[in-house]
Amino acid sequence: MYQWRKFEFFEEKLGGGKCKIPEEISGKIECASSGRGKLVIGCDDGSVSLLDRGLNFNFGFQAHSSSALFLQMLKQRNFLVSIGEDEQISPQQSGMCLKVFDLDKMQPEGSSTTSPDCIGILRIFTNQFPQAKITSFLVLEEAPPILLIAIGLDNGCIYCIKGDIARERITRFKLQVDSSSGEGNSSVTGLGFRLDGQALLLFAVTPNSVSLFSMQNQPPRRQLLDQIGCNVNSVAMSDRSELIIGRPEAVYFYEVDGRGPCWAFEGEKKFLGWYRGYLLCVIADQRNGKNTFNIYDLKNRLIAHSLVVKEVSHMLCEWGNIILIMTDKSALCIGEKDMESKLDMLFKKNLYTVAINLVQTQQADASATAEVLRKYGDHLYSKQDYDEAMAQYIHTIGHLEPSYVIQKFLDAQRIYNLTNYLENLHEKGLASKDHTTLLLNCYTKLKDVEKLNVFIKSEDGVGEHKFDVETAIRVCRAANYHEHAMYVAKKAGRHEWYLKILLEDLGRYDEALQYISSLEPSQAGVTVKEYGKILIEHKPAETINILMRLCTEDIELAKRVTSNGGYLSMLPSPVDFLNIFIHHPQSLMNFLEKYADKVKDSPAQVEIHNTLLELYLSIDLNFPSISQVNNGTDFNIKARTVSNGKLAVDGKNSSIEKDTLERREKGLRLLKSAWPADLEHPLYDVDLAIILCEMNAFKEGLLYLYEKMKLFKEVIACYMQVHDHEGLIACCKRLGDSGKGGDPTLWADLLKYFGELGEDCSKEVKEVLTYIERDDILPPIIVLQTLSRNPCLTLSVIKDYIARKLEQESKLIEEDRRAIEKYQEDSMAMRKEIQDLRTNARIFQLSKCTACTFTLDLPAVHFMCMHSFHQRCLGDNEKECPECAPEYRSVMEMKRSLEQNSKDQDQFFQQVKSSKDRFSVIAEYFGKGVISKTSNGSTGTARSDSVSPSSGF
Repeated sequence: MYQWRKFEFFEEKLGGGKCKIPEEISGKIECASSGRGKLVIGCDDGSVSLLDRGLNFNFGFQAHSSSALFLQMLKQRNFLVSIGEDEQISPQQSGMCLKVFDLDKMQPEGSSTTSPDCIGILRIFTNQFPQAKITSFLVLEEAPPILLIAIGLDNGCIYCIKGDIARERITRFKLQVDSSSGEGNSSVTGLGFRLDGQALLLFAVTPNSVSLFSMQNQPPRRQLLDQIGCNVNSVAMSDRSELIIGRPEAVYFYEVDGRGPCWAFEGEKKFLGWYRGYLLCVIADQRNGKNTFNIYDLKNRLIAHSLVVKEVSHMLCEWGNIILIMTDKSALCIGEKDMESKLDMLFKKNLYTVAINLVQTQQADASATAEVLRKYGDHLYSKQDYDEAMAQYIHTIGHLEPSYVIQKFLDAQRIYNLTNYLENLHEKGLASKDHTTLLLNCYTKLKDVEKLNVFIKSEDGVGEHKFDVETAIRVCRAANYHEHAMYVAKKAGRHEWYLKILLEDLGRYDEALQYISSLEPSQAGVTVKEYGKILIEHKPAETINILMRLCTEDIELAKRVTSNGGYLSMLPSPVDFLNIFIHHPQSLMNFLEKYADKVKDSPAQVEIHNTLLELYLSIDLNFPSISQVNNGTDFNIKARTVSNGKLAVDGKNSSIEKDTLERREKGLRLLKSAWPADLEHPLYDVDLAIILCEMNAFKEGLLYLYEKMKLFKEVIACYMQVHDHEGLIACCKRLGDSGKGGDPTLWADLLKYFGELGEDCSKEVKEVLTYIERDDILPPIIVLQTLSRNPCLTLSVIKDYIARKLEQESKLIEEDRRAIEKYQEDSMAMRKEIQDLRTNARIFQLSKCTACTFTLDLPAVHFMCMHSFHQRCLGDNEKECPECAPEYRSVMEMKRSLEQNSKDQDQFFQQVKSSKDRFSVIAEYFGKGVISKTSNGSTGTARSDSVSPSSGF
């Protein structure tokens, strides 16, 4: 023990050795206790005084009449328990009393002093418990207000009092510790309670033994722990409820099963105590007669404080300080220094190991411990002890910034130590991407493949989590450790990196395709999208097979599960992979053809057909949107001519021409098959198809689309562009028949074309005129005006046509003239009749009723239409003739209908637009009197005038 280092981890408080017990305490100090922020002192005159934190007198009271022998402050309640001598009631009864004071309840005793309320007084000695000298005293608060009081006597007995003393509900029992008759050897010098779970244990110490009582047993069972003991004031309890006794040769610790560790501190132990893990000892040195107060740190094996003191009478702990009361009423207050001060003291002496042990045993926070380790590491680093320094730095991981350590060892070029640090950093899961990069670079620089394998291919699976995967792959690739990079990528499920290494670094295309085939469909689709360009370039057929599996996997199952193709939407679409074929259109065409053959109702059917049309119709088998690729090579059409629907490719060999013609045949078949007769719209984009046909001069497809869309004028325009007169006339014969849904106006456009042609086309014009004349499409004057623009045509071309038209017109004129004369005669007769009705009387000579054919008798009704009726035959309808009324009403209904139609402008213009002879439609409206400039008022008047003659009676 003499080799233990001494430190000044404690310092004197309250003015050092000048502190005195207040003068208000005049008697001899017999006992003392502390708790709840108070220091309680009892004197031989029976008074008890309370001191505050500065050892200033607070208040005092007379607890006992004679002397206060023992005091104890309770922890759970502000109670003070005292034992002292009071006046004897009788000679047979002892004056030794136990009192309980409630310090929260004060009773006035006069004008200047107050005393606490004494809530219980108990005589210690009775007939059953004979009087003896009290040598020790201890109180345990079991469950307030229940107290367990143990009183040790000099005869080896312990008197126990349990219960509520204030209500006098107590039980007494006696424990026999030592039955030795030797005087002075059986005194109970120390007591200690221990709660072990639900069990309550009581340690009892005599000068010759250490015993343990199990209080839960009835009667309590005694167990002898040791046959050595100690004197008064040399007993204490540690914070782990261990019993501590001090003897001249050593300090002993006791557990419930016997003696524990022993510390050999020489000298008489006058006082023993325990404070926050420190052992307190007042040791008397027999050689020089001085008393030394030592504070031992048993865990770190050092003396935290040592001080020569006077004769000590009491030792207490309160307010975080240690208070020593001397026999001369002086006091010494010692407090622990803060951790920072203690560490600074150790750092100045370079005692880093002591500092580390100190912060660890005192349960300092991890950051404080790491700071001590850092300073120790810096100290070792400055001495160039790099291995030991790194050992300390490794313990700071998680608290010290790694760059601090890394920079030091990079400067020192200690790559082995740096590797060790980085490995530990990864093991604890605190490494960043940069740390992973640095560690892998260390491995590759050291050519340490074995460690690299351990780090990368760790079998326990932590390799997936202890480093950044992407960083590890990137560093291994850069150092040409491709196998390691592939292993990490595969183990971490980073399929894109695995394929990147296979394809870009190693060029193992077959292995890459096999790996993609083993992936889940969703993952395989993602990887093919990213690396498909490389695969298509080197392994087109195999890549297309993988794409087919991805896009058509379980297609039959899908058809069984749902009939509406809903499952197909869950599969990848071929459109998603178009970008990988950007430089390989032939492979794209093969892929789409295979897919279209297998899947007939794909959701992406329109996009697939659009792409196929773009490929089929492109002369150079390229996308028309791409004009320049591969160092600016021009893929545009260089020299193309179309003659009679045949394609000619200048400067191309026969195989290329044959391939182009085959693709165009496929394109035409696709145009037709993807637009069934039962669909209004095709399964491709019509506008795009038209553009493709025009860009690539694909006449057959263009004609089919125009005809399918009923754009007949565009159809004949195609023939006009190539001056195909024979095909033009044949097309008009097929499309210009109105009886079959055609457009007759095509013949007019055809005539206009020949009129503006500027070359001799007499044969074609005569044929066209035949159909124009047959369907009466154009008036002759328009025909003459149109054909007059062609200087190559002679009058003989239209001579017969004009003669027939003039003859027809003459016949029509003659027929119209005869109709006019007839209408004029009828009009004159009507006017004459009207005039006669207005000016002359009408004689009614009918002798029979028109309705019943019986002889007409009165009363009778005669109408101006020369019909006569019995009044009884007319009934209530006497205002119109029953014979003429239906005809009259039909005429009026027709007139009203015409008037109503005159207000429907849309119908009028529709008839004008759809009629061959629009002038006839307008003339008909005028002839019916529908179109009139007469105002509404005058129209009404005219109607009444015209109606009245017909409806007169």
